[in-house]
Amino acid sequence: MPVADSVFPLTPRRRLIGLSFGGMRSSRRGAGSDVAGSRVYHPGDDMKSIDWAASARLSSARGSDDFIVREHFAEEAPRVVVVADRRPEMSLYPSWLPWLAKGDAVRTASILIADSTVAARGLSGYLDFAEGTMFWRAPRSQHEDWRTEVRRPFRAPQDTIARSFAHLLELRPSLPPGTFIFVLSDFLVPPDESLWLRALERRWDIVPVIVQDPTWEASFPDVHGTMLPVLLPQSGRLTFVRLSKTEVETRRRENEARHRQLLRTFTALDVDPIALATANPAAILDAFTVWAEQRAYVRGRR
Repeated sequence: MPVADSVFPLTPRRRLIGLSFGGMRSSRRGAGSDVAGSRVYHPGDDMKSIDWAASARLSSARGSDDFIVREHFAEEAPRVVVVADRRPEMSLYPSWLPWLAKGDAVRTASILIADSTVAARGLSGYLDFAEGTMFWRAPRSQHEDWRTEVRRPFRAPQDTIARSFAHLLELRPSLPPGTFIFVLSDFLVPPDESLWLRALERRWDIVPVIVQDPTWEASFPDVHGTMLPVLLPQSGRLTFVRLSKTEVETRRRENEARHRQLLRTFTALDVDPIALATANPAAILDAFTVWAEQRAYVRGRR
């Protein structure tokens, strides 16, 4: 797949306030391609910014020589942080099984986000607690120094997302409003809403990436009476269980209710999640591209 086709547009919910000379629209005036408005010419303005057609109309109406200049929105460099949930549960399932290989999906999505940040001339960073201790790379212009870390082990604590937000909230100077925070997790440990609200108060652009198997986690198949091999994530030990029809139905109701509640939580927080149901790179790219297009559509209607 060509490089130009293997990235998605970073579509912000609002204009950025970041470093100049990037590839995204800003809320500030400056050098850029998007017109912000027009005003009367002042001595010292760049002659190239003069709108000659508008100037001619104004001069004709007033009977004098008047000039109008166009102001443009500056183009900014977006900051992007990938927060990877590396709890043991995130290592399910092996790629040879017909279900979502969550670890592969996280790695693919992380690299896709980093490549898309480079394409937007942005600064990418990375955060996880794979070994139980924090691994943090601040957003910077090159991401090669952390992209190899996407293969770190899945031994993070259960509260890894809460720990990640607690750390990011201490970094006010380096993470300005408009910073993209992509959170890659199955969210089987419910989000700490108070931390998410504090992060949203910073006007960060938080994007939950739901890496949840649609068969076993968002729902549950009818496997009553069957001996099921179960891998215990914490110990890595394999055991077998047999579920009754009632237990299967109960598990399905609980999983589907949990998934609906997760989506309701993100709706209440007013964030736009991305759901990954496969580790296929093309399908993951499609999911991110649809997310960006939907954002562009909503922004165009406001």
